[in-house]
Amino acid sequence: MVKKVGMTLSDELIIKLGYITLQCEIRSRLFMMMPWRRLLQTLGNRRFGLFVVVMVFMWVMTVINVNYSNREKESEQIKEELIELSSKYVKALARENANIVDGPFAGRFTGYDLKKTMAVLLESILGRLESLEIKVDHVLNGTTNATKVERDQPEKLLQAVDLISGKQEKCSLTDEDNMNFPNCATKLAWMRDHWKTDPCYSTYGVDGTECSFIYYLGEIENWCPKSTGNYAQKRISDQKKGEFAQINTQLEGLMELLKDPNPERANYAWVRMRITRMWGKWTSDIKMLQANQNMNGRVKKKIILYLGLLSRESHWGIVESQFKGGPLGELVQWSDLITALYILGHDLRITSEVEQLTMYLTQLPSAQMQCQVRDDLPIDMIFTDIMGLTQFKKHVKSGYGKFSCLLRIVDSFGTEPAFNHMPYASNHKMRTTWGMQNLNPKQFFTMFPHTPDNSFMGFVVEQKLNKTVQASIKKRQQAVVYGKNEYMWEGKKPYLDILHKHYEIHGTVQVDKPPSKVLPDYVINHGVLGGDELYKLLSQSKVFIGLGFPYEGPAPLEAIANGCVFINPRFVPAHSSRNNKFFQGKPTSREVTSQHPYAEEFIKEPHTYTINIGDPEEVERTIKKINDQPQVDAFLPFEFTEAGMLQRMNAYIKNQDFCRGSAIWPPESAIEIVPSSVGESCKEACFKKDLICEPSHFKGLNTQLNLEKHFDITCKSVDRQEDIFYPAYNKAYGTCGLQAQDLLFSCVGDSPDLARLCPCRNYIKQQWALCKTCL
Repeated sequence: MVKKVGMTLSDELIIKLGYITLQCEIRSRLFMMMPWRRLLQTLGNRRFGLFVVVMVFMWVMTVINVNYSNREKESEQIKEELIELSSKYVKALARENANIVDGPFAGRFTGYDLKKTMAVLLESILGRLESLEIKVDHVLNGTTNATKVERDQPEKLLQAVDLISGKQEKCSLTDEDNMNFPNCATKLAWMRDHWKTDPCYSTYGVDGTECSFIYYLGEIENWCPKSTGNYAQKRISDQKKGEFAQINTQLEGLMELLKDPNPERANYAWVRMRITRMWGKWTSDIKMLQANQNMNGRVKKKIILYLGLLSRESHWGIVESQFKGGPLGELVQWSDLITALYILGHDLRITSEVEQLTMYLTQLPSAQMQCQVRDDLPIDMIFTDIMGLTQFKKHVKSGYGKFSCLLRIVDSFGTEPAFNHMPYASNHKMRTTWGMQNLNPKQFFTMFPHTPDNSFMGFVVEQKLNKTVQASIKKRQQAVVYGKNEYMWEGKKPYLDILHKHYEIHGTVQVDKPPSKVLPDYVINHGVLGGDELYKLLSQSKVFIGLGFPYEGPAPLEAIANGCVFINPRFVPAHSSRNNKFFQGKPTSREVTSQHPYAEEFIKEPHTYTINIGDPEEVERTIKKINDQPQVDAFLPFEFTEAGMLQRMNAYIKNQDFCRGSAIWPPESAIEIVPSSVGESCKEACFKKDLICEPSHFKGLNTQLNLEKHFDITCKSVDRQEDIFYPAYNKAYGTCGLQAQDLLFSCVGDSPDLARLCPCRNYIKQQWALCKTCL
């Protein structure tokens, strides 16, 4: 071989490699049968640094397996020379290409020069192999593979000569792409005009070509279809390799995390008190959970918890009123969330100071980039509340976009898709202070399972006494009123007078100016009670009396868990933002049918009686039912126990991914597609079948084919709509509508003219949030 002028070391080595490889071909039937064509076909969408090394080893293994006894010595010599030259080639090629980038995807994750070189080598080998395979097959079997080889030729294979001349892979969106990625076209238009606004785009391969835009928006920001293979999945598998979460039951470590940042402001005092009081039950329940499900191999996540409601900027005064009868429902949620994440073994940072939050996030190099790149962020998720989210946007500013998919919002009453999507809320006069966040609705974590559109986080109901001890306690003919503020009692005296004929009435009211002008004289008021005193009072009482407000607090479940029967006021008409000031401004159109819908729908009699407290006869009938039945056992749904919350949060942390969307969870095996009746929401349609609407699967059924199949129709026309009712079928006109905006997929949306197509899932009894295969 003669070295030509201008030939590089790698050029010379590849010629030698090709010559020696050709000598080896005739010696190995295995080598001829390897799927080289498939490898060549992947040239357009794989990174090849590692691929070269893999090829070398394949060649070596091929030569080692040469089995012709009369040529063993010669094979050994060829093998040694092949290994030596291959090693030199890889080193030379890496050295020559160290500072060169070009091609459609130049940037951090590409090696286009290497693609070209490998294309030449593989295409040459492939051509020789095809010819040789035909001849050898004819010698060995008396047949020919000519027809088969021709049939396997890929129709749109990008040839090596194309790569060398700079020809690019096809970079355009199909109709299916536009349907599955409705925001891709808008993002592409923005990239064409603004990709030079921040140098970070070029570091991720954006060079002004359409291919680089689609590559970046597909692989990095997930707005478009993926164009370069398994990048996202590889990054996920590489993330935190070897860092697994270990169950942690050391209370001292958690107390250290909950030290108050300012000694003059005891932000976490109530939280620490609740956690300490309940720690024994938490630790026993995690052991029970470990015995019943596999808790190994869980990736350890780095999590920031920002309690915005306790910050100075909130001006809510919760810190000052936490031991004075102030609203504690949110603090219950936060206490139990922090405990669950800590025991599950994740790495936590806890703060209620906006300065600390800003320090954590804005000092990260990638936080200052315009690119929505999250692989370099040293955190996996951020839990905050609505107040914290407002502060987050204000202080983090330009970095908010890349952090937004990491957010989990502790949201007591929930945020429905119609209120969450800013353009829709604005166009339909649904703007609220707490809405228009443009997050995935599943990023809102609610106190109760208000709507399947959000994630049900819940809390833990404290049981001071076990069932054996509770059963041994003799219930007195007494009742405790649910209402710790005087205004909650206004107008309720006629109702309480009826109850007083049968029970001794107790209250736990914070009286503003004693004596109270609202509480009836017969009420025995204990004032605000601590945990132990309250649970002792509940365990001795027979009835827990609802007054109609507050809505959906933890107290009724605590009473039921301590053996009380809860009288739950029914609302006729139902309370909503249309007729009740409390719900005005909240991002939900939900119609609340009673003071505690969860107790009404999921617990029921004999633990809960939902009645019209303004009807004296119905009140009397209910009291008679309660008094005539034997003592009611304490009851607590599993999802409100420590074990239930640990199980639920473990599943969320492990499976929910709002950044990449690469895996749909819950799995498809849990899903049943259900067509609704006209005017019915998907929440209602699924509930009728004892199923739960699952919004993560709306996208998969959002096709004309599915509408026609499940409604057994032929659509007269099909259009795409940005509304909360789609996908749906209009029976009156025979027309079909598909959803055009992912954030508007809604379980609760309903229209009097439309029948909806609904994804419904099964669920674990007393674990509403999880499907049967979700553990």
